[in-house]
Amino acid sequence: MYNPKVGDTIDSLDTPAMIVDLDIMEENIEKLMKLLKSTGVKIRPHLKTTKSPILAQRLIDAGATGGCVAKISEAEVMAAGGIEDIFITCEIVGSVKIARLVELFRLHPQIRIVVDSKEGSNAINDALVASGIERQLQILIDLNVGLNRTGVSPGESTLALARHISGLKHLKLIGVHGYEGHLQHVHGREEREEKCRTAMKVLSNTADHLRIEGFNIHTVTTGGTGTSEFCATSPGINEVQPGSFIFMDADYRNAIGRTFSNSLTILSTVISKPEPNRVVIDAGLKSLTTDSGFAEPKNLDNMTYTPMGDEHGSLSWESGPELSIGDRVEMIPSHIDPTINLHDVYYSHRNGVIEEIWPVAARGKVQ
Repeated sequence: MYNPKVGDTIDSLDTPAMIVDLDIMEENIEKLMKLLKSTGVKIRPHLKTTKSPILAQRLIDAGATGGCVAKISEAEVMAAGGIEDIFITCEIVGSVKIARLVELFRLHPQIRIVVDSKEGSNAINDALVASGIERQLQILIDLNVGLNRTGVSPGESTLALARHISGLKHLKLIGVHGYEGHLQHVHGREEREEKCRTAMKVLSNTADHLRIEGFNIHTVTTGGTGTSEFCATSPGINEVQPGSFIFMDADYRNAIGRTFSNSLTILSTVISKPEPNRVVIDAGLKSLTTDSGFAEPKNLDNMTYTPMGDEHGSLSWESGPELSIGDRVEMIPSHIDPTINLHDVYYSHRNGVIEEIWPVAARGKVQ
């Protein structure tokens, strides 16, 4: 029976397999903490990347403050794995989700969430009233800082929502949240920084305006891997949420450079060579996502990858090193978060020897 274990080499793994170079991953974590800790902001990594309480705890041990998740189902996994300080960054709407939130909050009172509507805040407050829970749930207003996805508009709409939340017995307004996701992959450091700082002014000015109006806004949270260093040095920002830095992907690397390195790859095998300058590997759409472009072979710059359906991918080249049937190839994902969601486990190795095997505990947790 196929049963990879600690102490095996990655050469013994069947493919496709998701592998993590521990030396590179640990260096990425150290780099981020060194880059941001001196600013004094809290670092709350977004765990929709790793989907793992084990890695969340590793980040906390390195200096992070809790973590972010996107969905209530991810929060349930993290809480069950011992991660208490969790911020859910997507709106929680609908009776089923709210019921799950109430039960999670009953057991894990440090949970905090976003809202961007009176309807959403009313429904959550009503459910808490009915639950018999007496304490208040911590709320951040989700502000649209230019992504134009979720979030209330800056100005009077935000003030009106803050006043409404403050009138609800079971909700406690503690801050504002704004994600500049549209700027994460802007190529060119100067342009990315300029646009990011403009978005940060919107966020921090909103927090200041709410304070002037009498609201106790003590958390202003934002940022991703592509912008956190700018957010952390923008006046008024006191928490950032980078996630992809731990593993990186081709899309982020192409946008922001090589501050962080690609520590996660999908190990694949050449299974066919239909042409002299083209091979087929066993990693297709079920192993590598394509929403941010195609994956890239590691250390094989002369080759181009093209998916060929669920199970197959093509690597072609004009000149340079060649591949043969049976060769192993490490593929760098183009978008790390959804690629991880395609796999059950991480095989983490050091110098090719597996040290740990981590389950992707929040895989498929999209509710």
